[in-house]
Amino acid sequence: MHGIRRTGLTGFAAAILVLGVISASAAVRADDRSPTVVELFTSQGCSSCPPADEYLGELARRDGLIALSFHVDYWDYIGWKDTFALPQSTARQRRHGKSFNARYVYTPEMVIDGIVDVVGSRIDDVERTIAEARRSTRNLLPVALVASTRDRATIGIGAGSGMSSADVWLIEFDAERTVDVLRGENSGRRLTYHNVVRNIRQVGRWRGDVMEIPVDLAPMREAGRDGCVVIVQKEGGGPVFGAARLHLASGE
Repeated sequence: MHGIRRTGLTGFAAAILVLGVISASAAVRADDRSPTVVELFTSQGCSSCPPADEYLGELARRDGLIALSFHVDYWDYIGWKDTFALPQSTARQRRHGKSFNARYVYTPEMVIDGIVDVVGSRIDDVERTIAEARRSTRNLLPVALVASTRDRATIGIGAGSGMSSADVWLIEFDAERTVDVLRGENSGRRLTYHNVVRNIRQVGRWRGDVMEIPVDLAPMREAGRDGCVVIVQKEGGGPVFGAARLHLASGE
């Protein structure tokens, strides 16, 4: 990985970032949680997905949640190519499936904090699963994503003991997009999607120490992205240790 700096951090901005991570650590201990990550795996070609897509929009507005819509490409063969589908989204879903020892993946699937999945259109089941995840103690690692200038940000990750090494994922998203589907199972429907994932990349590997990773926001702004999310997740897939979000419009 490129551009990764571990302890010690240099410069005034880095010192401020570390102080922020330390403060975040205290906040996490007080609440026993950092944001709960909800990942919806969906497709424009899936007739059972629109209720889950609509529900994700509600989840995306809630405090304490990071809700993302990952469009997969394996339904493209049935007559409509999903305009947001990414092979990386499909690969991420399959990685979740492997960690769950699942025989198959499906849509609409919601994965909560990398530890459990539920049918995304079954609202009562999703609400119960989110509540159970928020009562757990898995998601405890302090993570910050802070913009220092319009085009520069830094990922800050605190120290953690007793945790395995973790992959650091940077995920770019569009806040809301509407699509007229012309063919396939949803032919003739106008569908609105929320927090649509447009790019996924691994930007580092955390091994237990405080670290920072610089992020260039300029390409995201040029592409019209609305924000980005960092997810620190067990190496190879599994529990999410911590996550943070940055809205590009406000820089917060």
